[in-house]
Amino acid sequence: MEDVAERAGVSAMTVSRVLNTPEKVRPDTRARVLEAVRELGYRPNSAARSLVTGRSGALGVVSFDTTLYGPASTLHGIEQAARTHDYLVTIVNVTALNRHSIGEAVNRLRAQSVEGVVIVAPHESAADGLRHLPGDLPAVVVGARAGLTAPVAAVDQAAGAVRATRHLLSLGHRTVWHLAGPPDWIDAGARVEGWRSALEAEGREVPEPLRGDWSARSGFDHGRQLARDPQVTAIFVANDHMATGVLRALREAGRRVPQDVSVVGFDDVPEAPYLWPPLSTVRQNFTEIGRLAFQLLLERIDGRAGVPHRMIEPELVVRESTGAPPHP
Repeated sequence: MEDVAERAGVSAMTVSRVLNTPEKVRPDTRARVLEAVRELGYRPNSAARSLVTGRSGALGVVSFDTTLYGPASTLHGIEQAARTHDYLVTIVNVTALNRHSIGEAVNRLRAQSVEGVVIVAPHESAADGLRHLPGDLPAVVVGARAGLTAPVAAVDQAAGAVRATRHLLSLGHRTVWHLAGPPDWIDAGARVEGWRSALEAEGREVPEPLRGDWSARSGFDHGRQLARDPQVTAIFVANDHMATGVLRALREAGRRVPQDVSVVGFDDVPEAPYLWPPLSTVRQNFTEIGRLAFQLLLERIDGRAGVPHRMIEPELVVRESTGAPPHP
């Protein structure tokens, strides 16, 4: 630090301010110090800085089933947001979201001196564990329902389902069938609620929803069942992977998409534009969710009281898998 100060023509205290509280340093001085840091290849000693500031610069994330696109993308968004603020992220994956597993994961992270934790909790079963988080450790929950003591960052899943369903109805379909996700998943339940409310608001028939497990295989299996019913002309599928299976099942049954049946998915996975036909879907901004969760956690760490529940609006992306129903 002394070398950087000498190169930049400032004091060591000014160098420290630039590295720890840059907003308190004049822009021209800050630029000069950062240039000296780059020239000399200076790297702060994180252990020493922690002793001085009382901050570890580390955050913890408790996550579940990161093999699925949604949780994996949420985790990536949190990591991106933390990286831009020079925070390190330690991740603990759990095999179940209950009081014991969440508590154990949080204790493991506390032992690593994290400043706070983000808990990705997409299951209804997580509610009990989330109500018993330690009060002295800042925490934020991603994807849970409102009503917790910890702040919640979430995508408005019901609003996304409403948009998908209204889109299909606007094309002239009499009603919309729904292939839902597993019953214990909060997002799946919210998408069912949005789909049902959109149909009821228009006075349309509400078919019994089918239940998949998020996999393309379950989409294929249920898609074959839907393909056998000539009354089915529009399907809202709770995620894009299941929608992929539905598209194949319809094709094998000789039902054309979208001429005979329209299909809308949810998530907008990277493959969605390259399916045949390209899949209409509801896009979730996982980068924004990560940024929001990180911002909420910083507010808690700094002792600031913010809005406890913040929602992000999803976006309907219309591609070639939706169209008008066939003429009778």
